Amino acid sequence: MGRRPSRAANPALSPDPRGIAAPRRARVELTFENQSLLGPLFGQFDANLVQVENRLGVYIHARGHQVVIEGPEDDVSRARETLKTMYDRLARGEDLDSGAIESLIAMSAEPTLEGIISGESDTPPIMIRTRKKTIVPRSATQIEYMRSLAKDDIIFALGPAGTGKTYIAVAQAVSQLIAGSVQRLILSRPAVEAGEKLGFLPGDMKDKVDPYLRPLYDALYDCMPPEQVERRLANGEIEIAPIAFMRGRTLADSFIILDEAQNTTREQMKMFLTRFGQNSRMVICGDPRQVDIPGGDRMSGLADAVGRLEGVDGFGTIRFTAADVVRHPIVGRIVEAYEGEGA
Repeated sequence: MGRRPSRAANPALSPDPRGIAAPRRARVELTFENQSLLGPLFGQFDANLVQVENRLGVYIHARGHQVVIEGPEDDVSRARETLKTMYDRLARGEDLDSGAIESLIAMSAEPTLEGIISGESDTPPIMIRTRKKTIVPRSATQIEYMRSLAKDDIIFALGPAGTGKTYIAVAQAVSQLIAGSVQRLILSRPAVEAGEKLGFLPGDMKDKVDPYLRPLYDALYDCMPPEQVERRLANGEIEIAPIAFMRGRTLADSFIILDEAQNTTREQMKMFLTRFGQNSRMVICGDPRQVDIPGGDRMSGLADAVGRLEGVDGFGTIRFTAADVVRHPIVGRIVEAYEGEGA
């Protein structure tokens, strides 16, 4: 396989010099029937196995289609569930990268990991299907979020960048648009600069606001073929606009997403929420720690709305943390470092 640390070098297999009783040890074997999946499962030079080893403090030895895991009992159990879920993802044709593995390792601490992802015997799997991909939860909070998206009328999704707040909301919106359960997809955000002054932007109104809305376009193109996005934009089934364009409208039969909601004023947020119409769903995404409007937190319409409406029937509130970051693992550590400042 080209790599294998010595057992003596593995801290999980070394005795505690302080004489503290070591945790109970365990050894389990896994057999993977589809050998064509072993390459992507193990990774180049067993990189995926090394990632699981390093994060959980276990020893993993692969020979053919069998894998042996040794180490502290609880960690072995988590490693076993992680590897099984990695294999199942590949068997379903889903991607497996270091970020996905990191998320599965984090989720392995959940006692119902396998049931949550695949669905219990009497419930369907938790996933969102779009034309280009199938999205499955990559953190325990994403599971809660997907469930809220399926049942609540208005959802507040709060937390740092990289947790999937906007991406999952766009995927759910695309799924419902394709299924015909809504007639329009409306994506909005305040046109507020993040600290810098960009000055005059050339072009017509679309050219001026598109730079602020680029993240929403990116999520759309990731969930739908480009030609379908362009066609639906042209015929009005998909609308992407600054929040100022929402005034005076009633948005019925629509899936409505407001991104970067922490940069709305209280008046803007009230205006936006009251656009809600029949047979619609609304998702308000934002990071309360990243307010860029004058006056800071005390002027943010997001914090004000959550304080007024959390717990009201029909509203759901999902709070993500740095532990839910599903981008590169270092992004989670960056968020934790900055949050630790108490800013």
